[in-house]
Amino acid sequence: MAKYEAKTTQTSLRPADYIASLEDGPRKQDAEILLPWFEGVTGLEARMWGPSIIGFGRYAYTYDSGHSGEFMLTGFSPRKANMVIYILPGYRDLSDKLAHLGKHKTGKSCLYLGRLSAIDMTVLEEIVRDGLAYMRKSYQTWDK
Repeated sequence: MAKYEAKTTQTSLRPADYIASLEDGPRKQDAEILLPWFEGVTGLEARMWGPSIIGFGRYAYTYDSGHSGEFMLTGFSPRKANMVIYILPGYRDLSDKLAHLGKHKTGKSCLYLGRLSAIDMTVLEEIVRDGLAYMRKSYQTWDK
């Protein structure tokens, strides 16, 4: 059996350079807001994960299959359709906070937002902090 290679790994691209390369518009404007916002909320330096995800911190995981690797603790990606916020533990016990967040959709570990102007950033901060606390309690983590 072939060894599994993670598709999304840390790269040497600077997050600010990636954001600067985005097409001018609302998604780029929101990314320019989120980069320093995430750095302030997490206290961590931004790193690129793959070609389009801006991540903060990292953790080690091992699946039941034996596959292991590393991934970011939290982060975001300015996609064409939505701004995606990555909350790695998912959204268990966050229904009250999500009800007060503003317009959004959820995936397994993704929070899909339209414009930041429609989001309560204080609630988003609580959600990101809760996710970080869970990850740090549950996994071996690093700041870089």
